[in-house]
Amino acid sequence: MSKIFFSYSHADEELADMLQKHLAAMKNNGLITTWHDRCIRAGDEFGHEIDKNLNDADVILLLISSDFIASRYCYEIEMTRAIERHEAGEARVIPVILRPCDWHDTPFGKLLAAPKDGKPVRKWPDLDEAFLDVVNAIKAGIKKPDMKPAPQPAKAKVASADVVVDRPRSANLRVKKSFTEADKDQFLDDAFDLMKRYFENSLTELAERYDELSSRFRLIDANRFTAAIYRNGEDIARCKIVLGGMFGKTITYSANDQASDNSCNESLSIDADDQHIYLSAMGMPFGGNVSDKKLTAEGAAEYYWSILMQPLQ
Repeated sequence: MSKIFFSYSHADEELADMLQKHLAAMKNNGLITTWHDRCIRAGDEFGHEIDKNLNDADVILLLISSDFIASRYCYEIEMTRAIERHEAGEARVIPVILRPCDWHDTPFGKLLAAPKDGKPVRKWPDLDEAFLDVVNAIKAGIKKPDMKPAPQPAKAKVASADVVVDRPRSANLRVKKSFTEADKDQFLDDAFDLMKRYFENSLTELAERYDELSSRFRLIDANRFTAAIYRNGEDIARCKIVLGGMFGKTITYSANDQASDNSCNESLSIDADDQHIYLSAMGMPFGGNVSDKKLTAEGAAEYYWSILMQPLQ
């Protein structure tokens, strides 16, 4: 059984909790145990417990974000010792990129990160898919036999600096959230604004990357825009994207940039669970199997972009 140590900023506790849930099957099957600082009991010495468990771990997950990098304790103490053990072959360090940040030039930047290609978890269309990819990376890391036992006589002390730490408390602090109609309306507006920028920037990058391709982005008004892609001057893909209209609180996609606002080929509607507001796709056949996914704003933009790109791929 492998022991997994979580090193993370408390600003990312929600994402750390989600990863814990995705590791439940491995824990239930007796493959792993997990440890993080919320496992410290009242009366335990904080620094000693972190020293002990970090030095005992077989796998050390660095949950990376700008908050992690800015944290003296996470970056200078836990990460430093983790890299020492990794380079000594005593443990395997896996950076898990939670949010976009400048991590490539860090000491762990040379390591293969998860999710795939180091794409931040928050940038995935579906957070569950992102964490499943992380779980698979952890499984692969555990199976590799190139770790050697850590020397037992003397263990390096990790928490050697004066650090102000939180009082010990439970990690079970998740409470049900409720969202107002104003919250949902704001999320939908923000998602549409992001989608406009996403398409405009992607069209520009596509045309710069391929000489035979050109593109056109046209903002009709605050609630509508069109996009077109040309190869050697001939159009090969077009779309019109509309916020609201007769479909209510939706963002609709039409494969014809001249289509009426009252018709569409795909639609994203606003929804919420007890933790997040998200977008749900109607799930048209050409759009792929996404009807059961809870899409982030970025994920929704990537989904519509993937539909536009289908004729080119």
